[in-house]
Amino acid sequence: MKTVAIAIMAIIVLGIGKVTLYTVDEAEQAIVVQFGEPIGDVINEPGLKFKLPWQNVRRFDKRLLVWDGDVTQIPTLGREFILVDTTARWRITDPLLFLTSVRDEAGARTRLDDIVDSVVRDMVSSTELEEIVRSRDWEVNIDELDDPALAERSDVNLEMQPKLGRELLEAGILKRARDSMPALGIELDDVRIKRVNYIESVRRQVESRMIAERQSIAERFRSEGRGRSQEILGNMERDLRRIRSEAARDAEKIRGGADAEATRIYGEAFGADPEFYSFFRTLESYRALGENSTLMLRADSDFFRYLEHSQVTRE
Repeated sequence: MKTVAIAIMAIIVLGIGKVTLYTVDEAEQAIVVQFGEPIGDVINEPGLKFKLPWQNVRRFDKRLLVWDGDVTQIPTLGREFILVDTTARWRITDPLLFLTSVRDEAGARTRLDDIVDSVVRDMVSSTELEEIVRSRDWEVNIDELDDPALAERSDVNLEMQPKLGRELLEAGILKRARDSMPALGIELDDVRIKRVNYIESVRRQVESRMIAERQSIAERFRSEGRGRSQEILGNMERDLRRIRSEAARDAEKIRGGADAEATRIYGEAFGADPEFYSFFRTLESYRALGENSTLMLRADSDFFRYLEHSQVTRE
């Protein structure tokens, strides 16, 4: 019986402890609620706590929480339609006010959707696209561009310094959105624009324009290459004509010199022994005749003089 009584008492104690005792984590803050109404102060200290059985405990995170907005289509001041993806970091600073105003984190995110999205839309729609995508201290050295033609485009002013820039734009969004946060028991810690992109129709137009510009630049390079090629080929043809002309002139000069030298040698040989020269030239003419050559000459022609002399000598 004693053992049974102890067991019953233990069960009762555990049951009472289950409905009256609770713990608060280091990353939490809690509020005790009785019949839907908050009771007492906010519990910020971690540890084991006590409440009445008919009371409930609402816990709220102390840490930074993440809010990610929907990707929104917004027109800029220059009427370029862009897609803006925004994120924010927030924390619960007044759990009591938070509970009475938005109830829970889901309700807080819904309010953040309304507030932050509205501020982002207002700020972006009153800002030029260059101010959204560029930093205020961003500088461009035109001389260091890979594509010098980019600096000549009328729709791109690379030398213009942004008056606002992405950082100051985000700071302005944060300041305006923060003004509505105290009434919700929320502190907005940071707001960032994660991504900016053109809408699909505009993106296709931009891509087409970029392709056309690249093709135009490529065609310009090809044209310059063709011009340079023609210049090189023209110089080559001119050099070839000059070399051929010089070679032909030198060949004629050498040929003329050789003919003159041959004539001189022939002249010297003829002058030294005219009879031998005449004999040699006649033999050369005999050699030129083929086996089946036919000549019609007089019997007393000089062409047969040496043949007749040879025949007489042989007899």
